[in-house]
Amino acid sequence: MSDIEIGPGKRARSAYSFDDIAIVPSRRTRDPEEVSISWQIDAYKFDLPFLAAPMDSVVSPETAILIGKAGGLGVLNLEGIWTRYEDAEKQLSDMSKLPEDKAIIKMQEIYSAPIQPSLIKERISQIRSAGITVAGALSPQRTAEFHKAVIDAGVDIFVIRGTTVSAEHVSANSTALNLKKFIYELDVPVIVGGCATAQGALHLMRSGAAGVLVGFGGGSAHTTKTVLGISVPMASAVAEVASARRDYLDESGGRYVHVIADGSVGSSGEIAKAIATGADAIMMGSPLAKAAEAPGKGWHWGLEAHHPQLPRGNRVKVGTVGSLQEVLTGPSNTSDGSMNLFGALRRSMATCGYSDLKEFQRVEVVVKP
Repeated sequence: MSDIEIGPGKRARSAYSFDDIAIVPSRRTRDPEEVSISWQIDAYKFDLPFLAAPMDSVVSPETAILIGKAGGLGVLNLEGIWTRYEDAEKQLSDMSKLPEDKAIIKMQEIYSAPIQPSLIKERISQIRSAGITVAGALSPQRTAEFHKAVIDAGVDIFVIRGTTVSAEHVSANSTALNLKKFIYELDVPVIVGGCATAQGALHLMRSGAAGVLVGFGGGSAHTTKTVLGISVPMASAVAEVASARRDYLDESGGRYVHVIADGSVGSSGEIAKAIATGADAIMMGSPLAKAAEAPGKGWHWGLEAHHPQLPRGNRVKVGTVGSLQEVLTGPSNTSDGSMNLFGALRRSMATCGYSDLKEFQRVEVVVKP
């Protein structure tokens, strides 16, 4: 990426969001039915290349099961409502009725209840009993404290997700999580992030991660850009981390680490652009929060919205567009890219003549004027 001088002694790189680019069709087309959008990480194969974000408005044990049966991977937030309260449904119902001016402070109060390891085990067992792949997420700050309860409960894939996760956290007041030591001691694949640069991604890949989240989950419910000034133009970030994946593949002698776009993926077109810029799969929240089965009941929020010292998100009204099945694989009754997300991805790939996700990563893209 080229540098731009923004003032004497200060240069910045130009970078692009998904809105800034477009996919270019090639010389051939293909029948959508002949396109494969399946995805495999470690020993786990999925019909659809996505993870449902670990957000209480998106993933409950029930929706994790539905998502798993539909071909995706639902990641349960293991420090959310479901592991703090036996009556999680009541808490979610109460949050959906909060007046706008009281929402953040009331959510901070609700989420101040302690996490219960017994509920971690109970929720994971509930998902496992359905016979699907089980995934749970903790923030880096909570991982050392609760990871043993998570592993003992029988999780298949473990996600460490934060605004920015580094392999080298510096603190004079606490012992930092040694990602490399931690990951190699576990018997399950670990997905970790977010990151936004090749250097940051390489450090995470060298720690032993099976997958790296690109971005910071910054979607419709986040205000990180406003509060911290941090933002990730996702097209450039995904492409840069994908280049780090290639470098690490050579460096490690063939170990492939999956790149997962996490943030700014709100429509079917953005899913296609994420794959086109180098992602193997995507993590999404708000598109799934619009499903009739979503636990947020038409509302959407993330962990940052109820941070006890510095909230960096809102509780956003997203409404309901259809069933989870219609949102994922149709049929759609809208033309805004909010339904049949993966039917659209399949059609985009077919229109450009590609037969699988790895091939589609090589499709030509242009910067829109």
